[in-house]
Amino acid sequence: LAQKYDPQHERELRAWIEGTTGRRIGDNFMDGLKDGVILCELINKLQPGSVPKVNEPVQNWHKLENIGNFLRAITRYGVKPHDIFEANDLFENTNHTQVQSTLIALASQAKTKGNNVGLGVKYAEKQQRRFHPEKLREGRNIIGLQMGTNKFASQQGMTAYGTRRHLYDPKLGTDQPLDQATISL
Repeated sequence: LAQKYDPQHERELRAWIEGTTGRRIGDNFMDGLKDGVILCELINKLQPGSVPKVNEPVQNWHKLENIGNFLRAITRYGVKPHDIFEANDLFENTNHTQVQSTLIALASQAKTKGNNVGLGVKYAEKQQRRFHPEKLREGRNIIGLQMGTNKFASQQGMTAYGTRRHLYDPKLGTDQPLDQATISL
């Protein structure tokens, strides 16, 4: 799992987070995010008021509460639950890859909502279509090509179910096939 961690993504995330929040993360990327303060400031910059109270990291439970508040805020912001790391992944330094993946998903969501983000992908917008009821009724009368067709269909050349098909090698020149049940390699 640690082999999937990408240092290039870390540099891009560092530049984006520091540029958005105006705070320096420090030399160790994960240790700089471990108290949750920068993460809470990041989501507050993307969506003001997401985390109303950011705890000063005096004790460990303050740090965990900040991380938990950040995770709840990005869920409301639109990051999918399967993309989100667990608080212990960051706090106990157990799964840096998932933390990185979550931050990239957050950047993608921010890009989709119109923020100027240099990493991640822009998610597609939902294209809802509405058809008139008469057009929908007309569509019921047409058999689509996905349904298939039975034109020119026959059972010629088919063998009965459960019948074995014998194999032979034509290069050996031994037995030539006697019937349709023998196929060539």
